Amino acid sequence: MDEVIKIVNDIKNGNIKPIYFLMGEEPYYIDKLSDYIEQNVLSEEEKGFNQTVLYGRDVTVEDIVSSAKRYPMMAERQVIIVKEAQELSRTIEKLESYADNPMPTTVLVICYKYKTLDKRKKVTKVLAKNGLVFESKKLYENQVGEWIKRVLSGKEYAIEPKASAMLVEFLGTDLSKINNELEKLQIILPKGATIFAKDIEENIGFSKDFNVFELRKAIGERNQLKAYTIAENFANNPKDNPMVVTTSLVFGFFVQLLKYHGLKDKNPKNVATVIGVNPYFLKEYDLALKNYPMRKVSQVVASLRDIDVKSKGVGANAMSNSDLLREMLYHIFN
Repeated sequence: MDEVIKIVNDIKNGNIKPIYFLMGEEPYYIDKLSDYIEQNVLSEEEKGFNQTVLYGRDVTVEDIVSSAKRYPMMAERQVIIVKEAQELSRTIEKLESYADNPMPTTVLVICYKYKTLDKRKKVTKVLAKNGLVFESKKLYENQVGEWIKRVLSGKEYAIEPKASAMLVEFLGTDLSKINNELEKLQIILPKGATIFAKDIEENIGFSKDFNVFELRKAIGERNQLKAYTIAENFANNPKDNPMVVTTSLVFGFFVQLLKYHGLKDKNPKNVATVIGVNPYFLKEYDLALKNYPMRKVSQVVASLRDIDVKSKGVGANAMSNSDLLREMLYHIFN
């Protein structure tokens, strides 16, 4: 994030590179930087003739270079943004000759999502020498909570740990999805407000009682009635609760327990860091640790692998989501 801020500040100060090659597994910052350049490098009057958006599936590298070599019309520079440039991965190295001698009056932005260039190759080195190469790396799950906190703080909002953890639990590490949901909440809540779990439940569409978050908690407590009730709700609403996602999250929970069992240093701070969980939820994990000995956790992990395979349609043609959920809970509680 610090690198993104520096790039934006450089552009604000007039230090604009002729090429921005934006790549990496996390599309959020690629979109943010390309949007900023699209909105701020040229004035509204200049954009009509001097700003072009291309798509990787519709053009070749030669087309991009040809456009980049044009001169701007009645403006100091032109901006060319190539979205979905990963579609050109097989021929992207052809950009090397242009990158070796880029047009000083062109700002070429390449959005190369979900992929990266080999940093050892000449094309990458030339792009970095004469332009800017930015890699947007995927955050680990235990880093997303802090990212949410920073983003909201910059917009004069706060968030309680449980609410933050719920967003990560339900949306994973996709920063774009999380940001979209946060923006919805910012429309509803006044500046200076703290986002609580109830705000997530009421405004983002997560059921207060029937969600993976509550299922995991019921499993950790060995509350069989509650777990089976939630599972039945999941089976009746498969679009909202895909079996593959449910299995993955429950599997992740038991993998974390397995790591917890293996720790010699069970200091809360160390536990939270190693197993990748918000310290706010450690009490739930402490209880689950008592309820599931290490041998049982290992057995559950093995059975969940089998359930995961079946949920993807391998060797389980006759099994419904309801049957799969019941089988999963049977192996956990017995």
